[in-house]
Amino acid sequence: MKRIFSLYEGGIELKRLLGGKGAGLAEMYKLGIPVPPCFIITTDAWREWRSNKELSEPLKAEIYENIKRLEEVTGKRFGGRHNPLLVSVRSSPPVSMPGMLDTVLNLGLNDVTVQGLIEATNDERFGYDCYRRFVGSFGRVVLGVDKERLDEVLESYKIKLGVKRDSELSADVLKEIVREYKALIKRETGKDFPDDVYDQLFSAVQAVFNSWFNPRAVAYRQAEKIPEDLGTAVIVQAMVFGNMGDDSGTGVMFTRDPSTGEKKLYAEYMPNAQGDDLVSGARTPESIEWLRERFPKLYEELVSVADKLERHLKDMQDVEFTVEKGKLYVLQTRSGKRSALATAKIAFDMYMEGIIDREEAIRRIKAVSSDVTICQRDLTVNVKALAKGLPASPGVASGVVALTPEEAVELKEKGYQVILVRPETSPEDIRGILAADGILTSRGGMTSHAAIVSRSLNKPCVVGCEAIKIDLEAGVCYVYDGPTVVTLKRGDVITIDGTTGEVFMGKIPTVAQRLYEYLEKIVQQINVR
Repeated sequence: MKRIFSLYEGGIELKRLLGGKGAGLAEMYKLGIPVPPCFIITTDAWREWRSNKELSEPLKAEIYENIKRLEEVTGKRFGGRHNPLLVSVRSSPPVSMPGMLDTVLNLGLNDVTVQGLIEATNDERFGYDCYRRFVGSFGRVVLGVDKERLDEVLESYKIKLGVKRDSELSADVLKEIVREYKALIKRETGKDFPDDVYDQLFSAVQAVFNSWFNPRAVAYRQAEKIPEDLGTAVIVQAMVFGNMGDDSGTGVMFTRDPSTGEKKLYAEYMPNAQGDDLVSGARTPESIEWLRERFPKLYEELVSVADKLERHLKDMQDVEFTVEKGKLYVLQTRSGKRSALATAKIAFDMYMEGIIDREEAIRRIKAVSSDVTICQRDLTVNVKALAKGLPASPGVASGVVALTPEEAVELKEKGYQVILVRPETSPEDIRGILAADGILTSRGGMTSHAAIVSRSLNKPCVVGCEAIKIDLEAGVCYVYDGPTVVTLKRGDVITIDGTTGEVFMGKIPTVAQRLYEYLEKIVQQINVR
């Protein structure tokens, strides 16, 4: 059995074996798009692991051989004292499951290799920023330490120093955070943090395999009717760094607007950050116009990548990218999650552009559920908005405020319509997202976890509504409208408009249109051409 594929060996035809991300990386490599070197551990290897509940010795040997090939390609050494190779370990299921499975970044760091990273980059702060990120994510994903306990360590330093962003913490502070993370891990697990880089790697691969069975992944698979036996491939990829300063960053790009289907780049960018900072929604990113104004050549390169991918893969794409010291690297492409309305428009437009034929366009449109109803505000009624955020998923939803996923599930079971209100959503919130009629967050952008999952479920969503401050202990939200502060309690009714980003008190008048009417019009237009 071939357990591992290199980039040049795969392609989209092996999606079931390499997963969506793995197959996408292989296709981009063929197209000459800049992709960091990697290898892909197959879903067959996942099935072998599932039977044994541990990595086989032959698989470990193959991983070791492929790491050596990465060392040759990159000129770096895994576990090396000078210019060390760091890798990411990422899931790659055959069917997109955004945020449901686990990832570990910056793997390969210990007290020795971090000095090599600092030496290679001449940047102590960068070295310890990567180290604290790695120890934190490895502690959570692989060793099972509670995320909130780890977050408390980081937040305590930010509060003590009076800073808001991780990027404002000095190298000395980050060094202390690493020390405290390791002490917490020792208390929680009874074991020291592993320094051996191959122990780190094998443990991380096993943890990503095992994340297929975590509660959020199971709940998402059940909701989306994804077969349990598909499993996940795992990508081991040389790290590129978006957190190397102001000429570096991370971004997510949809090649068309996933809410409306309009043909334009729908993208966000976060300077001096890694991918987890953006998709988690912990920070609200910059619009793609920010990148266009400051780095026009990078923007044009993204436009070219978008066009190349759409024409080759014949669908709207969801693309993750990193900029390291001004150089673009594309880390992922997959068919983008989109609203039902966008599905129809994109199919029609791609037919008109000659990307897909008539039969494929009609097939895609007819695959959209005719039961979907588009709910919009009744614009004949004048209603003042309470606050405004970013329109992340179209439609209007009213319901009682729930501040935790558990509350959302409980209220839904009692027959209420529910709006889940969170600082940001995480994959752990999936049961609450599934139960809610709409989602509202105070942080995050239009490519954050909340936005992507909401669109895939055709649920209205507003993100980055910074006027809202949530006090989970008191069970209230404070909405700041200039000098006025409005308090929302659990159970109060609000309305969100995911088309405009507006938030309203109470239930407001709406009009509903069955999507099938729009779909029929689109099909008729295709048939007469």
